[in-house]
Amino acid sequence: MDFLPIRVPMGASCRPAKTGLLACAVLLAAWLVGCTGEPQADSANSAQIQAGKALYGTYCAVCHGAELQGQEDWKSRSQAGKLPAPPHDASGHTWHHDDETLLNITMFGLEKYAGPDYKTDMPKYAGVLSNQQALSVLAYIKSTWPAEVQARQASINRK
Repeated sequence: MDFLPIRVPMGASCRPAKTGLLACAVLLAAWLVGCTGEPQADSANSAQIQAGKALYGTYCAVCHGAELQGQEDWKSRSQAGKLPAPPHDASGHTWHHDDETLLNITMFGLEKYAGPDYKTDMPKYAGVLSNQQALSVLAYIKSTWPAEVQARQASINRK
């Protein structure tokens, strides 16, 4: 969550008045009520899906395919020792992972999960996409899966 800095004029007191305390308490309570934990990749949220579809087309489709089909022979390493981009449709393994893992791989790479010597062409998207944008891409991907696959992946998220 992004926070905006609060600027206090020179010479002004940082000690809030009673009404200021009340206002702060109300704002804090409203913020806490609105927080439901981490942002989610919601495969039923049409606005998130549409945003994710556009982002997928821009950042992901060149490797993972316009139809989420992945690259040919995605389970076989190239001569350079790299695996081709896997499919994100139901035939792949994306749905075998929870949203947090998928977000971390998208943003920070595979090293945490596959080790520092793992060879990949997968770029790291931290600094390119926000977490919410990456989750929108995931929401789009999840929305293309059959209901049974979505349910299986949702159960992985609950663990």
